[in-house]
Amino acid sequence: MANQGSKKQTVMLLLISIGLLLIVAGTLLPLIQHSVSNPLYRYLYATGAGMTMIGRLFTPYKGHVLRIKRLYRIEAWSSIIFCVAAFLMFYNPYTRDWIAFTLAGGIILVFTSIRIPQLAAKYQKEAQEEDDDKHPKKNKK
Repeated sequence: MANQGSKKQTVMLLLISIGLLLIVAGTLLPLIQHSVSNPLYRYLYATGAGMTMIGRLFTPYKGHVLRIKRLYRIEAWSSIIFCVAAFLMFYNPYTRDWIAFTLAGGIILVFTSIRIPQLAAKYQKEAQEEDDDKHPKKNKK
């Protein structure tokens, strides 16, 4: 059963990665083409936003560290922000409001992708030190 859970998490992380790549493609297409007449970029972006939302919903943080749990929630909000940007693309494709939401979601992702590993390493180190204090090594003289 544990293997099935890790397999599901791997699939969801892959889904998130592909979704983020589609968001990048959907963001770059109208900037490169200098035109919004081709609706392909909207569908790419919306598909990517939906994929990241599904991936974030099905990969919650299962640990006990509240700071990391909060960062995972903030990371999930970035997917919501991307979905709002996708809505704005379809609502009025001639404005560039969606770019502001894309930048906001991207900034949140950059922040959380830096802070989550830092805090995880910090709490893992603290847990290791507590474990060493409870169970001193027998090799010490």
